[in-house]
Amino acid sequence: MCGFDGYFGDVRHGRALLERMTAAIAHRGPDEHGVFTAKGIGLGHARLSIVGLGDGQQPMSDQSGTLTIAFNGEIFNYVELREQLRAKGRRFRTSSDTEVILHLYDEMGEDCVSLLNGDFAFAIYDGRRRQLMLARDRMGVRPLFYVRHGGALYFASEVKALLEVPGVEAELDPRALDQIFTLWAPIAPRTAFRDIYELEPASLMIVKDGGATTTRSYWSLTYPDRDAPPRYTDEREAAEQLRALLTEATRLRMRADVPVGSYLSGGLDSSVISALAAPMAPEGLRTFSVTFDSAEHDESAFQNEMAQALGTRHSTVNCGDGDIAAVFPEVIRFTERPILRTAPAPLYKLSGLVRQQGLKVVLTGEGADEVFAGYDIFKESRVRRFCGRQPGSRIRPHLFRKLYPYLPGLQQQSAEYLASFFGAGNVPLDDPLFSHRPRLNGTAATKLFFSAELREQLAGFDAAEELASRLPAAFARWHPLHQAQYLEARFLLPGYILSSQGDRMAMAHGIEGRFPFLDHGLVEFAASLPPEMKLKGLVEKHILREATKDILPRAIGRRTKQPYRAPDSQSFVGRNAADYVEAAMGEQQLRAGGLFDPRAVSKLHQKCSARPTGGFRDNAAFVGILSTQLWLQSFTGARRRQSDAA
Repeated sequence: MCGFDGYFGDVRHGRALLERMTAAIAHRGPDEHGVFTAKGIGLGHARLSIVGLGDGQQPMSDQSGTLTIAFNGEIFNYVELREQLRAKGRRFRTSSDTEVILHLYDEMGEDCVSLLNGDFAFAIYDGRRRQLMLARDRMGVRPLFYVRHGGALYFASEVKALLEVPGVEAELDPRALDQIFTLWAPIAPRTAFRDIYELEPASLMIVKDGGATTTRSYWSLTYPDRDAPPRYTDEREAAEQLRALLTEATRLRMRADVPVGSYLSGGLDSSVISALAAPMAPEGLRTFSVTFDSAEHDESAFQNEMAQALGTRHSTVNCGDGDIAAVFPEVIRFTERPILRTAPAPLYKLSGLVRQQGLKVVLTGEGADEVFAGYDIFKESRVRRFCGRQPGSRIRPHLFRKLYPYLPGLQQQSAEYLASFFGAGNVPLDDPLFSHRPRLNGTAATKLFFSAELREQLAGFDAAEELASRLPAAFARWHPLHQAQYLEARFLLPGYILSSQGDRMAMAHGIEGRFPFLDHGLVEFAASLPPEMKLKGLVEKHILREATKDILPRAIGRRTKQPYRAPDSQSFVGRNAADYVEAAMGEQQLRAGGLFDPRAVSKLHQKCSARPTGGFRDNAAFVGILSTQLWLQSFTGARRRQSDAA
């Protein structure tokens, strides 16, 4: 697990540039740094040594010197691939998974990605063909960004490295901001930075000498047609196969030359992974949790119950009053994009705890909700369709109360309010975004705080419709639950969960997260299951519960999904108020940024200060505006000050 950067094309002072680019992402790989240059090509690497500790240095070239790779991530099936390659006569000089990719590319060319089971982004320079290959893993766990400038292509694991290229400046893309304030994340390849792009998940890019470029997808998430005969009809058989696949996915992700720990949130998903991993940890499993002073957000009772049941050595970091505000500017520097929630901040603190405890690798339960239909939005969509078929019913809207037992304010609302709030009957049943329309509309309400100038720039642009335009042709033939799952897994998962809450918060402290639920074989299996095995009535992740009920305490195995949340606007007001918040949300900086209406923001700030546990729109708007202002300060303000000083 590392960070890398590079260029392809004629670049002056290439080695010095690579050293600056690599230094900008040194937090991703604090163990070793390396640089490779040849005519028209340069690769830089910051290494976090996990596999092949003594011989996995990068950039790495093959024996002929014609192939060179810079690689970020892990290939979990590298042992099996290495044996297959040895059987073909291949000889290995190292024990690292990096060399396996080189040999596999030499055998298969760009099709080598089809055999890789892992979380990866890499660049391979092929000197024989005078071409560069960039590739990214199927689910979008590891990031890869690129920009074209001055006739050359520059690429890196984080945008910070690209901003070291002379002439590449940080400028906010207004459409990306609109997408963030609607969809929670830009739609790749768009990023928050104008003219800087992200290679999409499950994609590879081939760049020829001279600049000719082709980009293609090598894998896609797909589901069976709703009218097709189900592949699995025996629930017990499906549960047994799921258990075997998940156990193997966990075993592969325990492979490392250093100890592997596990995050433990107290929910079903991380508890399952920790329970499977514990017997595989030769020196006992280390588990890590974040706790909150706020009872609404704290899950420490469940965390402690699970840690005691497994007998793990358990460590926690507390997120108390003022902690989120204290780290939030750093969080935005690492997310490299505005965000609408503070949830990444406690995870930033958690990865810092793991680093302090001397570990480099942790397993997490991320992905289970997308793969096995665990989110409330899936249940909510089912109830909305139920209500939509009988819009006059006064009984059916009461079902919405069952979905959110952890939101006490919702329990007191009338049936009419609930039906209106969740849009029951207001969205056509054939809308491809039916499942997500209430969330999209609720989030888009935060754009009421956009300035008149920004609204003018965005005239005619519709973030939701752009999302709809990216859906595959087969989407309309899928079951409604599978449509909703696709929207989560293909867009929000890589765009926000695995990025802002995942890779960027962990790698800020040089920690690699591993995700057994995102093993692509497991993902494909889950996609083939009938919808009722995943969402049985209003019981989420039913098949996962059945497959793992014997390894969890009853209270954990039967626990209803409670989404991970953190205090939002209340983290920045009252006794948690910080000077930078007052400045960022003040009229002077708002007018300088030009993105938000100062008068409207002032009223929002006053409202959140008076009622810090307000509704979703106000909280999302507050955090979104603050994070955008911090983004501007971190990326455009700092660069401008450096330029003025020069």
